[in-house]
Amino acid sequence: MYQQHQRSRSVAKSEVYTLKKTGKILLWLARMIVGITFVFSGFVKAVDPLGSAYKFEDYFTAFGRFFEHLTPIALPAAIALSTLELLIGFCFLLKIKMKGMSVVALLFMAVMLPLTLYIALNNPVSDCGCFGDAIILDNWTTFFKNIILSLLIVVVMIFVKQQQPIFLPAAEWIVITLVAIAGIGFSVYNYRHQPVIDFRPYKIGVNIPEKMVIPEGAEPDKYETMLVYEKDGQQKEFTIENYPKDSTWTFVEQKTTLVSKGYTPPIHNFQIVDQNLNDITDYVLSYKGTVNLLCMYDLNKTSEKGVKAAEVFYQKIKSKGTPFYALTASSDEEIEAFRNRTGATYDFCKTDPITLKTIVRGNPALMIIKNGTVVGKWNWRDF
Repeated sequence: MYQQHQRSRSVAKSEVYTLKKTGKILLWLARMIVGITFVFSGFVKAVDPLGSAYKFEDYFTAFGRFFEHLTPIALPAAIALSTLELLIGFCFLLKIKMKGMSVVALLFMAVMLPLTLYIALNNPVSDCGCFGDAIILDNWTTFFKNIILSLLIVVVMIFVKQQQPIFLPAAEWIVITLVAIAGIGFSVYNYRHQPVIDFRPYKIGVNIPEKMVIPEGAEPDKYETMLVYEKDGQQKEFTIENYPKDSTWTFVEQKTTLVSKGYTPPIHNFQIVDQNLNDITDYVLSYKGTVNLLCMYDLNKTSEKGVKAAEVFYQKIKSKGTPFYALTASSDEEIEAFRNRTGATYDFCKTDPITLKTIVRGNPALMIIKNGTVVGKWNWRDF
């Protein structure tokens, strides 16, 4: 009887030990998932702060009114966001100030959860930009990801007393300071030059024509077209096949909606049109040799020092006969005003502004292609 009792106590202790061990593993896993996610999110934003700033500008424009006036702070906001995410992530990974950082992380998600729900419901932008250009998530996936992260943060917060610190308090503040300085410094470096890791379609080594090809047999986008007609004050939708052909119905409008998304090539909107409205895209991409493309998406926002650097670079290569085009989305009037203001002597062509922002970071910035392949990209500071 005594032996049975001892055996039962031993089994009970073993089960309790197993539960505690399992709980510790799950708690460790929750902390790791939160930490790694925040570090990765902060890192890819810090790699490309201008890209994050463009995303902030998209949000401000989409929300309209008051938010449009916040556009000038888009870049500082992008750097601050990436640094905050890096701080939260590293603190979770290294068990630094867990009580305080759990609260900060939960407050962060308290802002992000309703924001991403609004974005998912209203779709003001197609991609939230949570992971920069490294991983593109649709808006609903982002929202559910944030729900999971929030739950994991709550778990870590509940059992925060079980998180034994690794560092002494003084050392913790040193680590926090170093992470903040490194995060800001890394962002500023990438802003002043080019992202050290390029997640975009126009990375060095990419052959642009190849990335524009739609594979044979690939599914195209599928659209549904509805025709709206009115009769006796009532409107009704019809398909193209069964719309009314008698004169008692009056046509109102045509509605076209995307039913299913087909294959979209990585590069699908690269087009260069000269000032005589000639499409020279094929000429530029098929040119046997080097072509210099100076990208200035908005001539009213170009750096004066950058414009001067571009002119010096152009004069250096002019004698070599190498094609050189300035690509912009600005109007002909703005181009003429820019010429008069800066004395620019190179040829201008029109390109979509989003494409120009995607090609290379900076205004101005330079991309050089050879036989259609990207061989170099530089911010104006590196001309």
